Amino acid sequence: MRHRSSAGIGLILALLSALSFGTSGTFAHSLLEAGWSAEAAVIARVGIAALVLVAPAVWSLRGRWQTVRGNLRLIGLFGALGVATAQACFFNAVRYLPVGVALLLEYLGVVLVVGWLWLVRGQRPGRLTLVGSAVALVGLVLILDLTGAGRPDPVGVLWGLGAAFGLAGYFVIASRADTGVPAVAMASGGMAVGALLLTVLGLLRVLPLHATFGEVTFAGQRTSWLVPILGLSLVAAAFAYVTGVVSVRMLGAHLSSFVGLTEVIFAVLIAWLVLNELPTAIQLLGGALIVAGVALVRLAELRTDRTAAPSVPDAPPAQPALVGDGRPASTSAYKAP
Repeated sequence: MRHRSSAGIGLILALLSALSFGTSGTFAHSLLEAGWSAEAAVIARVGIAALVLVAPAVWSLRGRWQTVRGNLRLIGLFGALGVATAQACFFNAVRYLPVGVALLLEYLGVVLVVGWLWLVRGQRPGRLTLVGSAVALVGLVLILDLTGAGRPDPVGVLWGLGAAFGLAGYFVIASRADTGVPAVAMASGGMAVGALLLTVLGLLRVLPLHATFGEVTFAGQRTSWLVPILGLSLVAAAFAYVTGVVSVRMLGAHLSSFVGLTEVIFAVLIAWLVLNELPTAIQLLGGALIVAGVALVRLAELRTDRTAAPSVPDAPPAQPALVGDGRPASTSAYKAP
């Protein structure tokens, strides 16, 4: 009975995490419309979230600073690729595409990981993984709607694919289960590195870095710029991450990764209700195929892990790290933001 109760609480937390992550594109949209650069919005989001998580990160380490020193390169790569690249590209994609379409393009990072493992590590994917990848790619073609009147801006598509690349980088980095760095410490450190990197590139004028501090339009109403900033950093980053970590530990890595797919649904619904954005029917079909393809890849991973270790007793799951737009994940599965 206690196990069922814990699983129920874990499921609720996982859904809350997915819902929170799903708000990021909508919050960012209001800032971008007000003149913020995508990079400035990312810096504000991850910088504030990193500060919020400093105290929990220090507590989780309990003086084990040698663990952090031994993984500075990995934390730096995580911040540069899994945080800065993924989030900056996603927010830039939101400038040109509906939030739901941008997020679906980012989810193709799962398929990119399959290709990377095959080409670089020689890990040939199984039949189910190949089917899932093919289904996701068909969904991408439908999302692009190349022959329709509502086909997306190609610049936005490129940014969306850049976000997928950043997310794929996160998956590869998160597969390192031997670091010993607690999840909260990896998250806070990675987001701090991402914010610092984007700030330096902005000051060097490599990337645009500008923001406005007046009123913005959010949900059809004029409000302070602090509203979407606090929403991005506290709701779509810090809260979403913490609830995600707890849910992963209660549900296990694989179940929480499937529940995390609801983020796409939440993001599309929120963008529809707040921004009146809704993909076309053909794009919705493509989105459904992408989600189905990702789910098949996840199912293949689950079967592989069960086959590899059929007699291993239940044990606490590995502490997850953070995805491109703040999502926790296991060593082998996204969520997971």
